[in-house]
Amino acid sequence: MLTNLAIKNFAIVSFVEIDWQQGMTTITGETGAGKSIAIDALGLCLGDRATTNTVRPGTDKAEITASFDISQLVKVQKWLQNHDLQQDDECIIRRVISKEGRSKGYINSNPVPLAQLKELGQKLINIHGQHDHQLLLKPTEQRRLVDDFANNQKHIEKVQTLYHQHRRLEQEKQQLLANVEQRQAKQQLLQYQVQELDEFSLQANEFDQLENDFKRNANVQQLMQVSDLCLQQLSDSDEYSALSMIQKCSEQLNQLVDLDANATAIAEMVNEARISLEEASNDLSVYQQNIDIDPQTYALIEERYATAMQLARKHQVRPENLFAHHCLLRQELDGIAVDDHRLEFIDSELDQCIEQYQHAAVKLRDKRVQAAKQLASKITASMQQLNMEKAQFSVQVNSEKPDQVLQFGLDHIEFVASMNPGQPLEAIHKVASGGELSRISLAIQVILSAKIITPTLIFDEVDVGISGPTAAMVGKQLQTLGQSTQVICVTHLPQVASRGHQQLFVAKLTDGNQTQTRVNQLDQHKREQEIARLLASDEITESSMANARELLAS
Repeated sequence: MLTNLAIKNFAIVSFVEIDWQQGMTTITGETGAGKSIAIDALGLCLGDRATTNTVRPGTDKAEITASFDISQLVKVQKWLQNHDLQQDDECIIRRVISKEGRSKGYINSNPVPLAQLKELGQKLINIHGQHDHQLLLKPTEQRRLVDDFANNQKHIEKVQTLYHQHRRLEQEKQQLLANVEQRQAKQQLLQYQVQELDEFSLQANEFDQLENDFKRNANVQQLMQVSDLCLQQLSDSDEYSALSMIQKCSEQLNQLVDLDANATAIAEMVNEARISLEEASNDLSVYQQNIDIDPQTYALIEERYATAMQLARKHQVRPENLFAHHCLLRQELDGIAVDDHRLEFIDSELDQCIEQYQHAAVKLRDKRVQAAKQLASKITASMQQLNMEKAQFSVQVNSEKPDQVLQFGLDHIEFVASMNPGQPLEAIHKVASGGELSRISLAIQVILSAKIITPTLIFDEVDVGISGPTAAMVGKQLQTLGQSTQVICVTHLPQVASRGHQQLFVAKLTDGNQTQTRVNQLDQHKREQEIARLLASDEITESSMANARELLAS
């Protein structure tokens, strides 16, 4: 439940802090005092869109903080845990809005996006406004009310999942059909390109070896000359060859070691160098012997190398990337084949999806039909209690375009009523006056509020257009609702205000330069005065005071 609301620099509020109680709280005030300002601030704190007059003139930012006791709210605790926002049995939601329009939201001191404020707010508070009866005329709102009453959320999610699946399949099919000619032309080109590269059959990393072999065979004469020259320099019998000179040096160092052991390491290094030169000379000799000029082999290598270079230029890739390019073309060709295969089977998937959708939609319809009867019966009874004794209410559930796949099922839901005996049932906008629509809307809100458990219910001037015994019955229904949940009601009716377990009074104060709003909790005496004021249209009399005491005592 809501336990505290602190409002700072919001609209014409400088600072207001309200402690809320369990049960029913009524909010009254003079006309133009801004009775709904606390509700507006709470809505803003829970994610409503800010307006240009959100921040009090002359200040930098508005700040609203709402505190909730969630010790009994298991679903809210679980939501907070899932979002790493849990903090014992209290939940504190804060929103700060700068005069430039920038907004920041916090849950238990953790910054969160606006969407999370809204998501959590829907689990904590349900606000019914004075214009809800206008929404009641919309078919989408009538369908939503029936589904809320029937707890159809899971069935709707199933229908919507299949609807989106069907839509995706249809879009995929249309895209595949639209690209048939383009795909066929692309397929022909790819088949030619892949076949050409298949015939050449270049293997992974082959080009690097091919290029090396080509260069080697193209330069055999130079390889022979260079290797022969190196052999002469290394191991020729000439006393100035590398091996001859290092051999002499090694012998001389060995003599040096005999005289001074400190030269041992040097002698060993030179000896190792001599051995390395001997091995290099032997290996070079073998290498030279293996340099073989085979015109036939060279011709084959030259031809394959030239073909690889030609194909690389043709496909506009580097020759070392030709193999990878070949693989990509083959994959693209295979993908076209997959698309063609997909087109062959997509109709069967669509048929299966439609069958599943029809099954889910029929289940949803059955739930709606069942709920429609129960809801209509409850609304009729409530309307009769609200001074519409002869009224009858019905919820019609008709099949809408049964061969189509629609997002919210196949049903067209319409609220119809007869306000007087002998009159046929017709759409409520045709037979109900504005005041009657307000009462019907209020009846539905009370019925749904009793069925859909929300910790805090707010009724913001939903009693507009009613008075007398009807107002007394509305107050009684809201008070009954407040016995099981927290109810906050902004009202101008004494019959409703007197039913509250707690009453707040909103006053607008001005010093000629600035205007401020104050919200005060009324004690028993001040409640009597406020109820008397409401009864007597602002002029308090002994009679209105007596009537006020009677209302508060009832």
